[in-house]
Amino acid sequence: MSDAATLRTPTPPPTPTSTATPWTISTEPVDSPDARALLREYYTEVADRYFTLHEDRLSTPQEIDEGVAEYPAADLAPPHGVLLVARRGGETAGCAGVRLLDARTAELKQMFVRPAARGLGGGGALLIAAEAAAARLGAERIRLDTRLDLTEAIALYRRHGFVEIAPYHDDIYAEIFFEKRL
Repeated sequence: MSDAATLRTPTPPPTPTSTATPWTISTEPVDSPDARALLREYYTEVADRYFTLHEDRLSTPQEIDEGVAEYPAADLAPPHGVLLVARRGGETAGCAGVRLLDARTAELKQMFVRPAARGLGGGGALLIAAEAAAARLGAERIRLDTRLDLTEAIALYRRHGFVEIAPYHDDIYAEIFFEKRL
């Protein structure tokens, strides 16, 4: 399957908080309007959560602009990376980036599901698609880092078989590191 193909992921069985609306996940250029909007929302949420916790304030538009500009978009483009965009019922609902760190190791970046779509299976669908994308890139394992205050993300990664590992870089915002063999 090519990177440009749409990946269909299994729809979880209906629960009291979800319907059987399918998720579709496809690769998309990081500079597409949907991708730019999702990445900005992702960065705004993680920045706001950080500033609320540590400085009792929300981020400023300038801080968001600077933070978005710091993310290297080229890392999420072929041939060494990909950005996945999730849609539910045709509506853009989330994203996840995958990039190669080396020939055998991929890294999950900017995993995000819009708040209105959370709890409906999108995070799991994105993780499955990210693992498949990493394998297509030749990776044997996928790693990620996150912060301890992002408890929902940590729980999701653990549910999907990611195990905690020693730090593999020294970013000041990374507090916990995970890996999964593919």
